[in-house]
Amino acid sequence: MARKQRPSRSRPSARSVRSGSRASDPRPSDDGIDHIQSVDAHSDWRVDANPHNHLINDGLGAKVLVLNRHYMATRVISAKRAFILLAREAAEVIHADDGSYANYDFETWAELSELRKQFEPDMHDWVKTVRFDIAVPRIIRLITCDKLPAQRVKLNRRNLFARDHNQCQYCGSRFPTSELSIDHVKPRSQNGPDTWQNLVCACVKCNSRKGGRTPEQARMKLIRKPVQPKRNPLITIKLNSDKYASWKAFLDDAYWSVELR
Repeated sequence: MARKQRPSRSRPSARSVRSGSRASDPRPSDDGIDHIQSVDAHSDWRVDANPHNHLINDGLGAKVLVLNRHYMATRVISAKRAFILLAREAAEVIHADDGSYANYDFETWAELSELRKQFEPDMHDWVKTVRFDIAVPRIIRLITCDKLPAQRVKLNRRNLFARDHNQCQYCGSRFPTSELSIDHVKPRSQNGPDTWQNLVCACVKCNSRKGGRTPEQARMKLIRKPVQPKRNPLITIKLNSDKYASWKAFLDDAYWSVELR
């Protein structure tokens, strides 16, 4: 049987991305974000695989802030995952500018990207598809998800290093992650707990010098008091970049504890 030829399109459509075969069916997660392996390989939206375009398609790795339907920030995802949600009409773009914001569906955002490419190309990350270039949105809003953000920042090695900015809390020098260790201010041998207030980054030399003693016993001084961060420290680092300045409008210290995935 002859294969039915798909009509050509000059403009992307959410339906064209959602229709056709996919590598796997979406499985709904507990936060309303579908886990999808790929989209229709014949879609007008598919990413241009030309190796000469690899720089512009680095935009797929950019980070996108996700809001629930009540405009509360819940997490950060990759641009690739964000575009899949937009194409499936599970989310919309939120574009924040000068204290105000506007909502756009996928098709409208694709059309606006043409103007942004012409007049402000340096203000966006870009993804090149087979027919057009599209700007990576900084923020998307899930249409139906009511999930609330987590209330506490996870205590783990990555977040500890980010909180302390990869800086030894005794000598004050900065080191790559591979050259840092985690020190218990009050040692485990003295029943020191695994808490934000008792764990700090330390270089190997300072950690060895301190040993199983408190800073006072070792005659060493912390450069700052360790505290539990109010928001994920990795997000705080990103907020120092103008690239993600629009996120600030949706961050609230009272509830923000986004988890990078």
